[in-house]
Parts: sequence; structure tokens; C-alpha cells
Amino acid sequence: MTASRVWLHRLIFIGLALTWGSSFILMKRGLDVFSSNQVAALRIFIAFLFFLPISLPHLRSALRENFAGVAGMGILGNLIPAFLFTYAETMIASSLTGMLNALTPLFALITGLLLFRQPFKGLQFLGVLVALAGAVGLLSQLKDEGNNSNTWLGGSMVILATLFYGLSVNIIRAKLTGISAVTATVCAMCIIGPPAGIYLFSTDFLDRLLTHPDALASLGYVSLLAIFGTALSVIVFNVLIREAGTMYAASVTYCIPIVAMIWGMIDHESIGLLHVLCIGVILVGVWLVNRGK
Repeated sequence: MTASRVWLHRLIFIGLALTWGSSFILMKRGLDVFSSNQVAALRIFIAFLFFLPISLPHLRSALRENFAGVAGMGILGNLIPAFLFTYAETMIASSLTGMLNALTPLFALITGLLLFRQPFKGLQFLGVLVALAGAVGLLSQLKDEGNNSNTWLGGSMVILATLFYGLSVNIIRAKLTGISAVTATVCAMCIIGPPAGIYLFSTDFLDRLLTHPDALASLGYVSLLAIFGTALSVIVFNVLIREAGTMYAASVTYCIPIVAMIWGMIDHESIGLLHVLCIGVILVGVWLVNRGK
């Protein structure tokens, strides 16, 4: 591999970490004007509109034969988590949402074991226990900091979203290995995008957009989230997997919480030493899971 390709892979890696790690602060900025459900629906609908001009060839080649798989990917891996994440951010800080998002690889392993009978090794089991201990510790910090049960609910919504992410990963492995990630994503967005748009415009979204002084700024933030964090990042991630390997690409998981924490500190969110220690424990657990593969 040439030096230029190595540097390209590093730039893609850094770009993905910055993009996905910034997703949580972009959701927060969208919530400045729109409701949590509106931000989620808007994110999905804009991603659908972005893919729409190139969708027809992908739909013709893959949708009929892979409908169940792409529908599962779209609903479980995009639609439901989008609503859970934005709802969570009405109760907990964006940085802490990003920290808990690091549990995704663990739930990919657990759902793969329970539902798809994938092999499971002792080191991976240890990793799950370690990461879950870190998650419990982080949730206890949420409660102490917020001093009400809503912080527990918010943290639980993020964990539930990562569970759906993990389930979606296994559906992709089991049902969509014959098509590219781009085709699968385009088809998935064409399934979930129209319902998201119908829901969005049934709310007071247009009224907020036309009357709120910060509406265009919030719309811009959610558009960045949809186009870069949901649409383009999938394509770029697929390139990184193909050229640099799955384990190298999956390592971006370790950087996402760090970027989310940095944005949280910039936005004056309260991040203590115990938060950092707990996310460190989670990431050690994720490393053990990956090490055991």
C-alpha cells in the first residue's frame, strides 16, 4: 500500500470520528428550535432527499430481493435510534449521549449471539461485563448530577438506541452481504424517508421554521447532521472498510466519545473526572470485545 493511500485512510478515519462525534452537538442545536421528534424526522427526511436523485438504479437492482433486510436496517438502524437520541438529549447532555453511544459494538455482539447464533469467546464476554459496568457507573453519575429520574430515562433511551444499532448491524451481516453499503443505505432511506416527511409536516414544523428567529440556523445544523452524519459518512465508511479493513474502520468507535466530550466542554456542559473514567471503562470493554474476535 502506498504512503498516499495510508494518509487517505487516516484522513477518512479522522473525518468520520469528527463527523459522528459531532452528531450529538448538532442534535442539540436542532433542539434549540424544533422538538425532539421534529429533529429526528427532519434528519431522516433530508437524508432521503439527498439520496433521491441517485436512488432509482439502486432501487431497481436491490429493493425487491432485499426488502426485508433494508427495511430492518432503515427502521432499526436509522429511524428508531434517531428519535431515541433526540428524545434523550432533552434530558441529558449531548456529550454524555456520545459517551453512551460507545456501547453499540457490545450490543452488536450480544444480539448476534442471542438472535443470530454467532460465535462468542471468553474475552468478549469479559469485555461485555467491563463495558456494562462502565455504563452503569456513567448512568449513576447522570442521576447524581441531574438529581431527578429524567436523567436515568435519558440514559436508558441512548442505551436502547445502541441496542437497535447492534441489531441492525447483525441484520446487515445476515441479510445484506450481497449488496453494497451505499445501495443498502439508499434503499433504506427510500423506505423510511417518506413516512418521516409525512410525520414532519403534520406537526407545527413549518410554523416554527417561518416564525422562530433561529430556525434557519437550527435547520442548517440538522442538515449537516443528515447529509454528513447520516448519508455521506456511510459511503466513506464503506470505502474505509474495503481498503483498510473492518477492524481499522471499526476503531473509529473509540474516537467518537472523545469528540463528543470536546464539543460538550466547548458548549459548557458539565463533564467531571468520573465521567471520563466511566467512558474509559466502556472503551476498554469495547477493546476487549474487538480483541476477542
